[in-house]
Amino acid sequence: MLHKVPRPKFSICILGDQQHCDEAQDLGFPCMNADSLKKLNKNKKLVKKLAKKYDAFLASDSLIKQIPKLLGPGLNKAGKFPTLVSHQEPLTNKVEEVKATIKFQMKKVLCLAVAVGHIELTDDELVANISLAINFLVSLLKKNWQNVRSLYIKSTMGKPQRLY
Repeated sequence: MLHKVPRPKFSICILGDQQHCDEAQDLGFPCMNADSLKKLNKNKKLVKKLAKKYDAFLASDSLIKQIPKLLGPGLNKAGKFPTLVSHQEPLTNKVEEVKATIKFQMKKVLCLAVAVGHIELTDDELVANISLAINFLVSLLKKNWQNVRSLYIKSTMGKPQRLY
């Protein structure tokens, strides 16, 4: 989890029971309850469309067990299976935590790209986010820094800068 949110426009949908849906509507987050999920009726196209529309999902503890039954494997295939949210924790905290979390998907490819900041962050905040992301990535590798040939940082329109 990074110190500052790298993508402020990250969209999150709450799949929840009545209490979580009410809380989400008060805070202005899109939400769906069990009935609206049943309407999708395991229709692959509709589930795929739902997965495309949002960057991440949060689900109530009562509903998370039913999601594979209601939606089928669509969200899992898209890599967007919901994160658990409980009633003890405020919804805003959980949403901020999910927004500040980045995923390193280690596959056979030798190149990784993740968002670690945006234009409104200060230099210090960017440095903190970048160093945290790099250190975490290196800790995932088997032989730590020996497995890293080079590291680049790149802005959307700028030239890549070599860090290592």
